[in-house]
Amino acid sequence: MAGQLVIPFAPTPLGRFSRGSVPLRPLARVTHAAVRVPDPRHSDVEMAFPAGHPQIFVHEGARQALERRLELAHHRPVLLSVTDNIRHMISHSTRGGLLRARIHHMFLDAPGMVQDALIRYVVRGEREASAVVNRFIEENGYRIRASQPVRSPLTTQGDTHDLLALFRILNEKYFGNAVDALITWGKSGSKRLEKPRRSIKLGSYSAVERLIRVHPVLDKAWVPRYFVAYIIFHEMLHHVIPASQGSGRRMLHPPIFMVREREFRDFDRAHAWEKAHIGRLLRS
Repeated sequence: MAGQLVIPFAPTPLGRFSRGSVPLRPLARVTHAAVRVPDPRHSDVEMAFPAGHPQIFVHEGARQALERRLELAHHRPVLLSVTDNIRHMISHSTRGGLLRARIHHMFLDAPGMVQDALIRYVVRGEREASAVVNRFIEENGYRIRASQPVRSPLTTQGDTHDLLALFRILNEKYFGNAVDALITWGKSGSKRLEKPRRSIKLGSYSAVERLIRVHPVLDKAWVPRYFVAYIIFHEMLHHVIPASQGSGRRMLHPPIFMVREREFRDFDRAHAWEKAHIGRLLRS
């Protein structure tokens, strides 16, 4: 018997961790039972594993608790492995009475209802349980690591603004340190503009890279820090809130996105500043 749930894509640490051996001081306010170090270039500690390979720290107590629940439902031994897979969120097989299950780390701190559904899906293959699990995966897609590595160098410290410092403040204040995306200044144009732009994209988010890019035109002394923070916040929302289908078309900013965006402390102030200075941004 074997099964596999495939999703195609385009923490205060509580004790002993099953992977990694470095101190987790920079991650001290994270609440997930598993946390990923997305890129050694954005880590404050020396990594104990090879650079360039995303790794996860898994809370062993959370893993054992879920493994025990699976054993109680299966009535036989279970071997549970926690993964950081980008495609197979759940896979399982039974041989000689031993159930071997591999699950994505997002399920370690999933709500009880979701873990119940996960267990019913793995042990009994229930269709209704599968629907609950699928919905949870869709809502937590931002916790799946990038499917495409970032090739270009990351530059976060500008002449005026430090993107990484702003990102970390926003991540703690608004997202509970759950956003593990990368951030960088975009590339500067090599040619001086002969005439003003008609439009400008101040920020962008690449889901396949899990990367936020901020237009370098914002790295100016006359651009306020709160406005740069707003642009970063907007792109971080794209990381945690996927586009949705509505009225037959894809909505990049679904209603929940618009509600969350207004949580930004300087939302009205940032919009007023952009309206007053858009001409200067276009000419820069």
